[in-house]
Amino acid sequence: MSPAFVLEVQTNREEEELVESHEYHDGVKHLCERGLAKVPRKYILPPLERPFMSKKDGATNLKLPVIDLAKLQGPDRVHTLKSLSKACEEYGFFQLINHGIASESVLNMFQAARKFFELPFEERSKYMSKDQSVPVRYGTSFNQNKDSVFCWRDFLKLSCHPLSDVLPNWPSSPAELRQAVVNYSKETKSLYLMLVKAVLESLGLVETAENADENDSCDHLKEFEDGSQLIVANFYPSCPEPDLTLGMTPHSDYGFLTLLLPDEEVKGLQIQHEGRWVTVEPIPNSFVVNVGDHLEIFSNGRYSSVLHRVLVNPFKSRMSIASLHSLPFNSMIRPSPKLISDANPRRYMDTDFASFIGYMASHEHKNKNFLESRRLTQKRRCMSFFFLNK
Repeated sequence: MSPAFVLEVQTNREEEELVESHEYHDGVKHLCERGLAKVPRKYILPPLERPFMSKKDGATNLKLPVIDLAKLQGPDRVHTLKSLSKACEEYGFFQLINHGIASESVLNMFQAARKFFELPFEERSKYMSKDQSVPVRYGTSFNQNKDSVFCWRDFLKLSCHPLSDVLPNWPSSPAELRQAVVNYSKETKSLYLMLVKAVLESLGLVETAENADENDSCDHLKEFEDGSQLIVANFYPSCPEPDLTLGMTPHSDYGFLTLLLPDEEVKGLQIQHEGRWVTVEPIPNSFVVNVGDHLEIFSNGRYSSVLHRVLVNPFKSRMSIASLHSLPFNSMIRPSPKLISDANPRRYMDTDFASFIGYMASHEHKNKNFLESRRLTQKRRCMSFFFLNK
């Protein structure tokens, strides 16, 4: 075989891979619209990272702890706060019922998001960007610029704070999307603030409602009221070989709390609990709420952000709507001083959104890798103590 022929074959293969790579960046839905009988190799996980490694992993369903918002606002608040604390410590997840958000608002949000994903690719692609800080972004996988294996997932991310600044950047099609997201984001923000107050009480950082100092409570909540909010619509097309890939690989959420509307008809969310992957059994008309990395840092490790992933379905597409909340973008996230003691020393370095965005732009989003980069080892603790006391 001549060197010239080998070079020509190699060049052709590189050109094919370049074309394929560009197609993958257009999103998995765009690939599926063109017809797929097999999962492309860009989406195939290494054998040890694939779902259904055993029948046990694939068949175990989990009923998460249930928190009733009505009881949080009534005479059972103290007991419900204990249940909330236990859920955050032992599961990192809970299901929230009687949340007060109208079913019409939820339905409108789902319908508007679905209509966006049904738009022609040329219309959806207007909102593609490599810049993770833009107020609206349509994309695929986690970090499509760094992921070695792509997730079977497309997304639409909409920054929601401040609404007056970001709204003009949101997609104008479908026509109902902007109003649906405005209404939904306002309602979920109010719900989030109720939960934050409960979380602060459960951590002992503010008094319970019956003993509360109103001024103390307001001071703690001010920063959260002005906090960041990101609405993420996730779309997972049906997959011809769901045992080879994942809709989302194992990860934790970076924020304070995530309020998720799961697809009630097509299960797929799994969490890592007691060393194994278990499928969350959704409750109709509820939210799945999970602890984010920022709350794990803020609570100095008392509440844990838990690894979760998403399975894909061979017959049906799946959608979910996540509302991610945290402190303002310019805030520094640090362990609460009240939760640090000789018996429970500081476990995490200070961090901010700029550090997170910079890290994610240059790394694959795997497991809890960002949070681990902020964890204080004994050496880091000594260095931190030295600089604080210079």
